[in-house]
Amino acid sequence: MQYFISHYNKECEITFPDDFIIYDTTLRDGEQTPGVCFSLNEKLEIARKLDQLKIHQIEAGFPIVSQSERESVKAIANEGLDAKILALTRTKPEDIDAAIDCDVDGIITFVGTSDIHLDHKMHITRQDAINLCETAVDYAKDHGLYVAFSAEDATRTDIEFLKRIYSKAQECKADRVHIADTTGAITPQGIEYMVRELVKDLDINIALHCHNDFGLAVINSITGVLAGAKGISTTVNGIGERAGNASLEEIIMALKILYGKDLGFKTKYITELSNIVSNASGLPIPYNKPVVGNNVFRHESGIHVDAVIEEPLCYEPYIPELVGQKRQLVLGKHSGCRAVRAKLNECELDVSDDELIEIVKQVKKQREEGKYINDTVFKEIVKNTKR
Repeated sequence: MQYFISHYNKECEITFPDDFIIYDTTLRDGEQTPGVCFSLNEKLEIARKLDQLKIHQIEAGFPIVSQSERESVKAIANEGLDAKILALTRTKPEDIDAAIDCDVDGIITFVGTSDIHLDHKMHITRQDAINLCETAVDYAKDHGLYVAFSAEDATRTDIEFLKRIYSKAQECKADRVHIADTTGAITPQGIEYMVRELVKDLDINIALHCHNDFGLAVINSITGVLAGAKGISTTVNGIGERAGNASLEEIIMALKILYGKDLGFKTKYITELSNIVSNASGLPIPYNKPVVGNNVFRHESGIHVDAVIEEPLCYEPYIPELVGQKRQLVLGKHSGCRAVRAKLNECELDVSDDELIEIVKQVKKQREEGKYINDTVFKEIVKNTKR
């Protein structure tokens, strides 16, 4: 068995759309993490690895920002990847022209739609926002682009106004509309209500762009798809502005393992991709980060280790090889004889039963004294015990 999950998951009837996609915005929203600035080579490496993972779409950047941004987006667009390459634009012709010059397949064009954004950021009316949407979508479609229209701060926008502006995007032949949960301020129940309300009145694909300010980005994204959305926005390691975005690796593995929805991703590359992004961004991966954290498949407690040695799925929901990780048995104050014996076998060291008991005591003692029991320390303990 490669995984073992709760059988209660199947007690609730759920239905996913037949075809939904994941588009990754690590190179755009992920780079908007304070202090993060990817080089061209780093962006290309991340894009190639995302493509190897078989991501559906890559949001490569925001071309109008700078000349170097345009160069990196264009380089990615001309890399010959299987993924469709998108660029972010405002609803301005000059932004769309910059994206066109980068040879992208499509754009995500956005405008703020909540009253707080209209009044305090943009200083325009609701009708002005609808007009901007119409002008941008028409212009981009006239130039042969795939077009997604994104309502920024959609989850704090009046639902009837959202229907009006999304209907205008649909009328102008947009390919998709986005619900941007810009401040991560909606609950799973709220996103379910929103999507169901919009699906009733619209005939256009809906995608979700969820932020993680309350730690709900992943479950909001999955809940939204179950309600009828057909796209999810992610970032590797969940990086992004403030508390970040929906984590690519968590979304993929939750769908695959917990919900039985395999979208065909090559999950064995997940950890490698995570490390590439961590190194390029300078943002360490938390040890307890789901899927890719260093502790996810590490075991120290004696009771746990005993079980894991016999059957790993006693204390793991799926095997580490699925995501390119390795299982690690860690020695410390909670370790027992079986864990130490396993470590001895790994190091090809032979000891008597009495020596084993003494080694266990020394492992516990030295760890409680603050010493980390790595291979060098462990071998020294064994050496001293056998004298």
